[in-house]
Amino acid sequence: MKRRGMKRTMPRWVLAVLAAVVVVFGTVSAAKALSAPEALVDRARVTLDSLTSDPNFSWLKNYLRYARGVLIIPQFLKGGFIIGGSGGSGVFLAREPQTGAWSEPVFYTMGGGSIGLQIGASAAEVILMVRTDRGVEAFYSSTFKLGADASAAVGPVGMSMEGSTPHNLSADILSFAKAKGLYAGMSLEGAVVKVRDDWNLEYYGKAVGPMDIIIRKAVSNPRSAPLQQRLEAIASGR
Repeated sequence: MKRRGMKRTMPRWVLAVLAAVVVVFGTVSAAKALSAPEALVDRARVTLDSLTSDPNFSWLKNYLRYARGVLIIPQFLKGGFIIGGSGGSGVFLAREPQTGAWSEPVFYTMGGGSIGLQIGASAAEVILMVRTDRGVEAFYSSTFKLGADASAAVGPVGMSMEGSTPHNLSADILSFAKAKGLYAGMSLEGAVVKVRDDWNLEYYGKAVGPMDIIIRKAVSNPRSAPLQQRLEAIASGR
């Protein structure tokens, strides 16, 4: 005999579980939708905060306002490409001296058999501070070598270095590296820096080179804004 007037409803706990599953799968889908270049830009901002918030890198933070550009590599791997080699992908942003505005990011790889992390770490966060016009102009080419096309040296590190003048101030590029929460140190002589045309294409939706992105300002991507704004804030002392 059928009972009339009764409605079958799901228990509340079942509804809660289903809602959680929807949220989880929605988050996973959003994460999957993030392209590799977009993820790298987001990670570059995290790396920027990681180094500039560390007292040992106070010189980098305080002198960023004098930089002509920065190359941020969220993960530089030792032995990552070939035996005895090292490398990583990063983004380069140039700074306009007149306005202080930072350009859209250009994607690069940096690697080479002769470079490495001095404390034997297998991975590090790396920032290259470009201090001269010659250093910036090197990034306009599709490929260049540090030490040949632009001079490079290890940047000053340590809380006692905050107001000091480094002996290598004449270098076009200064490197700062942090591995496992410690200053790593990094030799850049012979490192090869190369444009990632495929990632520039994917990020901007059209084939563009460094000059198109930095000088002509032919493209833009709204995902760059948080990184640009963070750089501007640090460079202005905020």
